[in-house]
Amino acid sequence: MKIATFNVNSVNARLQLLKRWLIEKNPIDVLCMQEIKCEEERFPFKDFEELGYECAVFGQKAYNGVAICSKLGFEEVQKGFGDPFWDEQKRFLYAKIKGVNICNVYAPHGDLDGEKHVYKLQFFKKLKKWLQDNFDLANQKIAVVGDFNVARDEIDVWEPELLAGTIGFMDDERRVFTELLAIGLVDLFRQCHPDMRQFTWWDYKNAAVWRDEGMRIDYILASKPLKRVCKEVYVDMWPRRRRSPTPSDHAPVVGVFDI
Repeated sequence: MKIATFNVNSVNARLQLLKRWLIEKNPIDVLCMQEIKCEEERFPFKDFEELGYECAVFGQKAYNGVAICSKLGFEEVQKGFGDPFWDEQKRFLYAKIKGVNICNVYAPHGDLDGEKHVYKLQFFKKLKKWLQDNFDLANQKIAVVGDFNVARDEIDVWEPELLAGTIGFMDDERRVFTELLAIGLVDLFRQCHPDMRQFTWWDYKNAAVWRDEGMRIDYILASKPLKRVCKEVYVDMWPRRRRSPTPSDHAPVVGVFDI
């Protein structure tokens, strides 16, 4: 099973890029997308169906939104946490596929301080509690994937001293992310590549992707039973290093599992 997480920064704007990638470069079994930026009725279901996917969508007009497209069908789907406050912004989608519990997450970007910053920290706590309430992380195959808008360590940003205290690399953001991992989740990319400097997001400005001035903020987190069947995790740079079709500012992270 090949699972990918990809912040597409508008699924409709990125549709031709996605189709080329999935057909020509990397046929993914389960594609988890964030920031689709459309309501469900505007999601391009037909285009994905033509590629063999069934799609579950939790969308929002112009902002946020998550989708899971699966070539392997769905055993279960849950749109949102089931909490009106937290589901006003469409940031969470769960699906069970071939016995694997997949949680697709688009964490808030946040701010340096104020309400948006508090909301971001509380979102991580909500996600942690939901996972603990719904799963036995020690014994079930669980993947928590997506754009978490946090870089874990200094190796995960292009210039740690310059970026210290900025959004995505603040001490309290990194702490709540670490607390999420502590419930029994493994950062698969760092597990497989302990010393590799690899980013997943680069600003559109100043040719940042060509300078490799980025941050690693997109992850595949796994419970230990899923980690044991992980064969490979990598960042696929092909969709990001494009001039045409216009790329997202993120690159997808791909995990390969023996399932």
